Amino acid sequence: MRFLFLLLSVVVLSIFFSCSEEKNKLPAEGIWLAEMEVMDHQILPFNFKIRKSATRGVSMEIYNAEEVIAVDEVLIDGDSIKIKTPVFEGYIAGTFTENRMEGQFIKESLDRIVPFQAKFGEEKRFTNTEAATTDISGIWEADFDLNSENDPYKAKGIFTQKNGRVTGTFRTATGDYRYLDGVMDGDSLKISAFDGAHAFLFSAKATDSSLNGAFYSGNHAKEIFVAKRNKDFELPNADSLTFLKKGYDKVEFSFPDASGKMVSLSDDRFKNKVVLVQIMGTWCPNCLDESKYYVNYLKNNTNSDFEIIALAFEYAKTEEKAFNSIQRLRDRIGVEYPILLAQTGTSDKKLANDKLPMLNHVLSYPTSIFIDKKGAVRKIHTGFNGPATGEKFIEFKNDFEAFVEKLLTE
Repeated sequence: MRFLFLLLSVVVLSIFFSCSEEKNKLPAEGIWLAEMEVMDHQILPFNFKIRKSATRGVSMEIYNAEEVIAVDEVLIDGDSIKIKTPVFEGYIAGTFTENRMEGQFIKESLDRIVPFQAKFGEEKRFTNTEAATTDISGIWEADFDLNSENDPYKAKGIFTQKNGRVTGTFRTATGDYRYLDGVMDGDSLKISAFDGAHAFLFSAKATDSSLNGAFYSGNHAKEIFVAKRNKDFELPNADSLTFLKKGYDKVEFSFPDASGKMVSLSDDRFKNKVVLVQIMGTWCPNCLDESKYYVNYLKNNTNSDFEIIALAFEYAKTEEKAFNSIQRLRDRIGVEYPILLAQTGTSDKKLANDKLPMLNHVLSYPTSIFIDKKGAVRKIHTGFNGPATGEKFIEFKNDFEAFVEKLLTE
């Protein structure tokens, strides 16, 4: 009888510890290779690292060239995992074992789902099977969205190649495609980026003087592009693309904040001050880069005569979800200036222009409107060149600080 009791005790303890181990199962700590399937069955890869902590559980770092995105919202329940990247609505959901993950990258408001899988221990983002036949380092003049119903648009490629690895970005008139990372495999260029909002893949055949390829954004968009070397190529001046239409001499609006209060430039808070109006969306990586810069600028340059006010154009389907996204942005990067909700349900620029009819168009998220102390619009800057653009980002910062200082001293 005693032997039977001991045997049952061993069995019960064995089951207990087995269940406990299963409950506490975690993905392996270290480097992983993720792959997303975009259009044409093309594979978009990126790397991330899993970290474990006794106090914080599981966290991640996502890598795109020099960019490191810290992810502290990794939710695990049994063999299910949900990865929420900072600020943006998109998330990865699926199942895992110690060495593999499988699931989907989901953006609920846009009804977009991209297949996702990852495996532990893979460090190479792309695998080179051949030595590079050309070096694409330098400046490229590119035309995107060829062979479609839309008008093509210009872009400036800025790339560095070392030992077959390629980093850099494409700048457009409305922003940049962030930190791209990849390889030259023989005569094939493959570069990608994933930041929690966008999944970008560029694939092209390269010669010393030309690029011919395709740009994939998730599995919902594809654009054909061509490029040629042109060290002197430059995009149109970002301060000339958006302007006040004839018949208008100022910017006017009235939109609600999170408390429901309607806010406008005629409020006492903004009178006789230099005001920057930021047209943005919480879903927009270039807007995030710009907002981070503005937050940092305000921390280092306190002046009671300078205000920033943001107008959020959100594709969240309800006001509640839109304000939740706005609050998430505020909390994550420390935004203290007002963010008003200008639009929900879509980020359509034509509809955004209806809300700001004094502008010739809303060409880009973000767009920044500089208003002097008398309420006159002095400059409108379209788009944002973020840290991935290198010297252009430094140039923007210098121009911004000098222009704000000029307005403040008038």
